[in-house]
Amino acid sequence: MSIAENTLPQISVVVPAFNEAENVENLATEIATALSETPYEMIFIDDASTDDTKAVLTDMKTRFPHLRVLAHRKNSGQSRGVRSGVLAAKAPIIATLDSDGQNDPADIPALFAQLTRTDAPETLAMVGGRRAKRIDSAAKKVASRFGNGVRKILLKDEADDTGCGLKVFTREAFLRLPYFDHIHRYIPALMLREGYAIEFADVNHRAREFGESKYTNFGRLKVSVADLRGVMWLRSRMRLPEGVDEV
Repeated sequence: MSIAENTLPQISVVVPAFNEAENVENLATEIATALSETPYEMIFIDDASTDDTKAVLTDMKTRFPHLRVLAHRKNSGQSRGVRSGVLAAKAPIIATLDSDGQNDPADIPALFAQLTRTDAPETLAMVGGRRAKRIDSAAKKVASRFGNGVRKILLKDEADDTGCGLKVFTREAFLRLPYFDHIHRYIPALMLREGYAIEFADVNHRAREFGESKYTNFGRLKVSVADLRGVMWLRSRMRLPEGVDEV
């Protein structure tokens, strides 16, 4: 099925990118293949890269009619990239992917279908990817397992793998969440805080082919302590009306 270029998208794929010039074209090709039968747009956000990422993305626009490119004037991090993309998105449903190619775009349709199925809970707002077989170094997997365990106990967010960049959620729900740097790791907890339901699904995970990770175990640990305390405080101040009726 051919999707007209002026058809309003059902899903916007948001991809923050920092120094990923070697990965973005392959990823865009995979997104286009995965969503060939769904009205979609893909939004790549260049986070003030110091390599050729922005130039590569700009050149790609002639080959990918559903591609939009945003460029931060100053490096602002992955969470700000996600938010910039979501704010610009035209679709009611958002899918996020890491730009390193380790998330598989072929998993997006299944998560999209799970979120939008007719018998889904009324309040379902997110389906998060859960890396069934993570392809990373032993040190990174151990650190991630420890961090996920601590976070899950403290925040009761039901998530075994918040580090997975592949998530599908409603734009409206995301924009209701309080924004802060590194929010992308706390979306499940904050969705629950707002009274939404969340679900998870196993997804593929792949080795990085080009470039290098922008995160280290120490770097994640350094910010996670403050972030955990902040999200715990937000949860402690939660009061829900359990619905609003106009009378």
